[in-house]
Amino acid sequence: MSTNIRVQIEDFDQGAEYAQLAIGTDSGAVVTFVGRVREFAGDDKTLWLEHYPGMTEKVLTELVERARERWPIFNTTIIHRIGQLSPGEQIVFVGVSSAHRHAAFSACEFLMDFLKTEAPFWKREGDNWVVAKDSDQTAADAWKLDKNP
Repeated sequence: MSTNIRVQIEDFDQGAEYAQLAIGTDSGAVVTFVGRVREFAGDDKTLWLEHYPGMTEKVLTELVERARERWPIFNTTIIHRIGQLSPGEQIVFVGVSSAHRHAAFSACEFLMDFLKTEAPFWKREGDNWVVAKDSDQTAADAWKLDKNP
C-alpha cells in the first residue's frame, strides 16, 4: 500500500503512473482520472496555477487518509501541476487501486471532488482569477452526507 503525492511543474506520464498503481496481484481494479486544461475565453489562453507549498501536500495526504477510512484501497497517486499551462495540457492525475472496482471508482471520485474544494490551489485564466464552482461544492457536500453525487 503506497501513497504518492506530487505537486510539480513538469508533465506526467499516465502509463508510468498506472504501472505504479497496478503493482501487486491484489489490485483487481485500477481507476485513474486525468484532468486537462480547457480552452477558455479571452486573448490570453494561459492558465496559471499557484499553491501553498507544504500545506497543499498535507491536505492531499489527509484526503487520501480519509478515502482509506471509507474504502479498502491499496495504492494511491495524486499529481497536480502548477505554473503556466496551455489548453490541452494535463493538469491533474488521480489514481487508485483496490481489489474491486466499486471501491476504486468511489475513492477516485471522492479524491477528485475534495481536491477541487479543499486543496489550496489558485487558478488564473489570463487576467481573471477562477472562482470555485457551486457544482464542485455540491459534489463534495454529497460525500459528507454519505451520498454519491
